[in-house]
Amino acid sequence: MRRFVLPLVILLAPTLAGAENLTVAPETVTEWKAVYGRIETKETVPARARLGGLVADLLVSEGDLVEAGQRIAMVRDDKIDFQIAATEARVEALQSQLATAESELERGEALKERGVITTQRLDQLRTSVDVLQGQINSIAAERDVLTQRAAEGEVLAPDAGRVLTVPVTPGAVILAGEPVATIGSGGFFLRLAIPERHAGAMVEGTALRIAANGQDLEGRIAKVYPQIENGRVVADVELPGIDTAFVNARVLVELPIGERSAILVPEAAVDTRSGLDFVAVQQAEHAVERAVMLGDRIARDGESYVEVLTGLNSGDVVVVP
Repeated sequence: MRRFVLPLVILLAPTLAGAENLTVAPETVTEWKAVYGRIETKETVPARARLGGLVADLLVSEGDLVEAGQRIAMVRDDKIDFQIAATEARVEALQSQLATAESELERGEALKERGVITTQRLDQLRTSVDVLQGQINSIAAERDVLTQRAAEGEVLAPDAGRVLTVPVTPGAVILAGEPVATIGSGGFFLRLAIPERHAGAMVEGTALRIAANGQDLEGRIAKVYPQIENGRVVADVELPGIDTAFVNARVLVELPIGERSAILVPEAAVDTRSGLDFVAVQQAEHAVERAVMLGDRIARDGESYVEVLTGLNSGDVVVVP
């Protein structure tokens, strides 16, 4: 039996000699709090109808992208067309009267040269022409006003962005000032609402860890609002490459709220067997395995570490394979 045991101990010696030893000591790590943020637009602007009437055309639907000034709907009021037709008829009648008055004025001027009519009568003819011309100009201005009102039936996008809601349908009757669509403009951002006890951690420029679309992204706090709403501090986060397909979608965010001391060991130093975690600790000339309780995994300098909650003390020498 001694012949077989002795060679076994000799074979294990090179393995222990080739391992690296790491003296553990408490290190400062960042404490993260997981919260949910919502993808929102910076501005939510309603596209309102300037004219009351019937929605004749509706050119957009939810999710469409629009440009500033793009026509998104057409509201028509049939009464305006009738009013325009009435003013045009009045203008035509007055123009006929004006043509007659101008003819009488020409004859009056000819008769005045012959001394047939008086100067007073000639002035009356000129006044009639001026009055008719003024009436025509006044009615033409009324017609321009009605034409402008009809043109205001076009509902234009107030800004470039994505159509969020369309509360009307073609054929619906709406009033002046009623929204036809809601436009989300100004770009997209991530909005957080953090309990006010963590208000001290809400500093502009703070880096955050964000999990979105199966990717680990990094964003920064762009703006912190001073007003606390329902016991929560509101902040906006800039996130490059944010997914804008869905507005108000929830995204998992980790916010640094403080620091604490922890003992970290390389993840390669942990051996898991039968549901228990062990770490080899160098004692004198031998390595002894200790059962440990692990915490969070932490990445540092491109390497993976794990926090040891119990089982190791400061100054222990851990054997890293």
